[in-house]
Amino acid sequence: MLTVKNESFYFEEEPFQILSGGIHYFRTVPEQWEDRLQKLKALGLNTVETYIPWNFHEPKKGEFQFSGMADIERFIELAQRVGLYVILRPAPYICAEWEMGGLPSWLLKDKGLVMRSSDPSFLKHVEDYFAVLLPKFKRHLYQTGGPVIAMQIENEYGAYGNDLAYLDFYKDQYEKHGLDTFLFTSDGPDFITQGSLPDVTTTLNFGSRVDESFDALEAFKPGSPKMVAEFWIGWFDYWSGEHTVRSGDDVAAVFKEIMDKNISVNFYMFHGGTNFGFMNGANHYDIYYPTITSYDYDSLLTEGGAITEKYTAVKRVLSTYTEVPADFEETPTTTEYGTVNVTESVSLFDVLESISEKVEHIVPLPMEDIGQAYGYTLYRTTVNRQGELKMNSGNIRDRGFIYINGRYAATTYINDEDKALVLDFPERVNTLEILVENMGRANYGEHLTDQKGLLKNLWLGEQYFFNWEMFKIEMDRLPLDYQIGNEERFPKFFRGTFDAAKGLDAYVDTQGFTKGNVFINGFNLGRYWNTAGPQQRLYVPGPLLKKENNEVVVLELENTTTDQIQLLDQPKLG
Repeated sequence: MLTVKNESFYFEEEPFQILSGGIHYFRTVPEQWEDRLQKLKALGLNTVETYIPWNFHEPKKGEFQFSGMADIERFIELAQRVGLYVILRPAPYICAEWEMGGLPSWLLKDKGLVMRSSDPSFLKHVEDYFAVLLPKFKRHLYQTGGPVIAMQIENEYGAYGNDLAYLDFYKDQYEKHGLDTFLFTSDGPDFITQGSLPDVTTTLNFGSRVDESFDALEAFKPGSPKMVAEFWIGWFDYWSGEHTVRSGDDVAAVFKEIMDKNISVNFYMFHGGTNFGFMNGANHYDIYYPTITSYDYDSLLTEGGAITEKYTAVKRVLSTYTEVPADFEETPTTTEYGTVNVTESVSLFDVLESISEKVEHIVPLPMEDIGQAYGYTLYRTTVNRQGELKMNSGNIRDRGFIYINGRYAATTYINDEDKALVLDFPERVNTLEILVENMGRANYGEHLTDQKGLLKNLWLGEQYFFNWEMFKIEMDRLPLDYQIGNEERFPKFFRGTFDAAKGLDAYVDTQGFTKGNVFINGFNLGRYWNTAGPQQRLYVPGPLLKKENNEVVVLELENTTTDQIQLLDQPKLG
């Protein structure tokens, strides 16, 4: 087992330096896990680290998923087969720029629940989840023949709260389920005081300033073994921002400092992957910053798994301290499939009943209160007044498309400075519809209780309007019929087919479209937002493709000047 002795890590009674890289199984299709793990091993690392997102495994209360991309045990077994140890981070909150930091949105239905605290209501939900999750790991512990050598208590808790009883709860849970393994906490150097436990190893998260960071640890907890649980070698991107790049030389220089001091390290990220579907998170500080679909992170492997110059620079440093394996021989993994015509189209409003579920209530309810996790919610009511009515859109989360009597009227966004709208209602009796997009719940900080949809009834023209229809559009069902209806308004679905005999990866370029989602053979690749950037193409994993008749569906929310997309061989993140 992994232990601590003489201010150092020991494994099987021998000094041991953890050399780890982060790979999130839930951001990569299973057919590609082994490739990423082999490249980690070829770098010279001995361990792989992963978070475990609660919302990925229990998307609805009491309904669990552990197959396909959610097959965490298969990922662990593959790591062992490749010859790697495993560090697990199973606490329900992961941050990771993941939707709601890994917490399931159904928690938000309980208005009195206090997340990430020792509130009994919250802990009961965690216990129920852990009763299913944690027993799966016992057979994978090192002492029972598996590769798991360590587990994290909670994630960067010092940057959120100070409820140490809450942290003790996780220790008790791991013990209850027989997970006798090495435990640790991880925080930035400024937050270790609130996020640590006295009898648990404290690790640090940072991207630079090695000496300064470990001086803070030494002052707080003298004699601690030294590990960077998250060595940030890149960063994530958000819509409307710039693509973040950190040079390989800079990363290699800091890594050399770490190796000179014999400090254990986990590269965050070794391979970033993709926020498929609606699983991107957001940060909410002065304004709301939704994370893009790509989680490339400017890491050691690209989003598509290719080895980078940064990988090579790190391996060069590592080779001066220890023997490293032969270089990994890559084969081409991407190709151009060319132009795809997506000429079949249908308005979302013409297929609404077949792709949604309807809920009725006297007032509009947030998405979570009607049992919806992701996607879009259409709100509809009757306004029996005529003329210009003033409305404050501040309760629409995150982006709302407003229609009056079937005609587009306005768009609102959470970051709009002026949230007051004046809407024209031409008839004595009018139909008001608002299609609201959840662009990703906050994954960090004070806004974890980040509800979406219409947060409360609209104050429109100095009065409320009652009796609302709400349509849950989670995009788990796509339209089957593209030959119906005369509705011309957006959103619209566009469909086409293409062949992919090579079965290699590609990147969807939706130039000419504005904002929406792309689906390949029913799999939601994620969001595009071409007018915001920085991401301009969506990653298509080759394992999703068939030799013939691959179906591509584009859900365009706003407008398009084309009915074609391109399947190209290179990403475009800036």
